[in-house]
Amino acid sequence: MAQQPTRPIGLAYKDAGVDYSKIDPLKIDAQRAARETAANLAHSGFREVAASRGESAYVVDVGEFLLASITECLGTKVLIADAMRGITGRTYFDALAQDTLAMAINDIITVGATPISVQAYWAAGSSAWFDDKERARDLVRGWKAACDHCGVSWGGGETPSLAGVVEAGTIDLAASCIGIVKPRDRLTLLNRMRPGDVIVLLASSGIHANGVSLARKLAGSLPAGYRTTLSDGRLYGDALLDPTVLYSPVTEAVFAAGVIPHYIANITGHGWRKIMRYDSPLTYRFHTVPPVPPVLTFIREAAGLSDADAYATFNMGAGLALFVAAEDVEKTVAAAKASGVAAWSAGVVEAGAKRVVIEPLDVTFTDADMHLRA
Repeated sequence: MAQQPTRPIGLAYKDAGVDYSKIDPLKIDAQRAARETAANLAHSGFREVAASRGESAYVVDVGEFLLASITECLGTKVLIADAMRGITGRTYFDALAQDTLAMAINDIITVGATPISVQAYWAAGSSAWFDDKERARDLVRGWKAACDHCGVSWGGGETPSLAGVVEAGTIDLAASCIGIVKPRDRLTLLNRMRPGDVIVLLASSGIHANGVSLARKLAGSLPAGYRTTLSDGRLYGDALLDPTVLYSPVTEAVFAAGVIPHYIANITGHGWRKIMRYDSPLTYRFHTVPPVPPVLTFIREAAGLSDADAYATFNMGAGLALFVAAEDVEKTVAAAKASGVAAWSAGVVEAGAKRVVIEPLDVTFTDADMHLRA
């Protein structure tokens, strides 16, 4: 039987120490400064694709093809794995390896790139972290398996011991990724999106790696903590550690089917607000929402989140959005399903102010709800 707190505890993401209103201004300041460095490419004969500024990956025109790059980190999901090991005996670091690579790979594919190589950054709180051979083996094994799944080369990385910077006994996992856009017309930043385009949503596997700080905060308020049983019979902590879906096999299958998405959005931090990341003002109207994974339903109910708060924080069952021409919807959905990922024709792009309208929930997000660009 599923276990519930006696009443919703009224948590918000800010209560868990994550306040995007404080974080995003720094991102915007960094974008302004970074933009001024674009001229430094001139000595190499290359130039930046200016439209990639403020997107999920940076793109450089190197002539025959476009080069995309990204660096991402996993965040605090390792702390759940450490807590759950004492309950189940598993290290979960094979799953965390996939999560970490997904943070980078799922970003780089949003510009139409094929990921080709990754680098690892594993920063431990002390050298003693590496004494646990089972955990270390699982991390390496999971990292290689995720690379093989996406067809990318693992080039190397860095394993610093950062006592005093990273807490002792923990590790900070991060990855960088390089990809190529070839042929060049695969670039999704060519201002192709139009009213009438259809929004195809790809299923998530659970929380992925965004909103984890709130999920951890909630665990501390539950009588059984991570041992709490969900509606599907699983433990709360175990379900939180389901690895993030790697979507590059889907996007490669979509391109192979002859479909060039007009835009792609990775639904990560900021939840469904990320769907309106496209620079031009358009309205994204949804008539369908995917099934919500039990772990996310539990978090919404136990934390006392409104639908608006839940969809502004978590992926709520949709991990990636593909914006395609109406005539390409069937091929897009079929390519996703053939790759083992459920997909839905869930909404339509309309002329109008920048906003996300989720009709089944009577939830609307506007341009004022998200500031990611300088």
